[in-house]
Amino acid sequence: MISQTAEYALRIAVYLASLEGKPATTAQIALATKTPSGYLSKILRNLARGGLVQSQRGLHGGSTLARPAQQMTVWDVVDAVDPIRRIRTCPLGLKSHGVSLCPLHRRLDSAIASIESAFRATTIAEVVAEPSKSKPLTDSIPTEPASGLVAARVLRRNK
Repeated sequence: MISQTAEYALRIAVYLASLEGKPATTAQIALATKTPSGYLSKILRNLARGGLVQSQRGLHGGSTLARPAQQMTVWDVVDAVDPIRRIRTCPLGLKSHGVSLCPLHRRLDSAIASIESAFRATTIAEVVAEPSKSKPLTDSIPTEPASGLVAARVLRRNK
């Protein structure tokens, strides 16, 4: 139901939230989230435009969430990179339907509305903190910052 771009963006947001304000380099993010490094920059730009991520260049730079994970919903992240569109008028352009949706498109829009509601009601902090046998990204989250050599390998592999 959501695009691969939205999936990557959610992984990125969850990973950054798990770091509790510590900046992560693009190589670290790519490694931890299994996001192709070339595509990662585009997603980070979109998240930054949406006011969700901030990046700083330099020696101690990197990307962090721009606001607390408790104030960021799954909907915010998805909407920043690949908005889910509601069906407001007949997708077929049938003049006889106009804004009065047929049963098929009314049901599809109802399903989309349910997803939107669930995404708006779920914060990134809740996803990170939810008790579970499996935690998001835990098999791939590096425990130590990626060295320059490791980062270079990750970037080459993800291209």
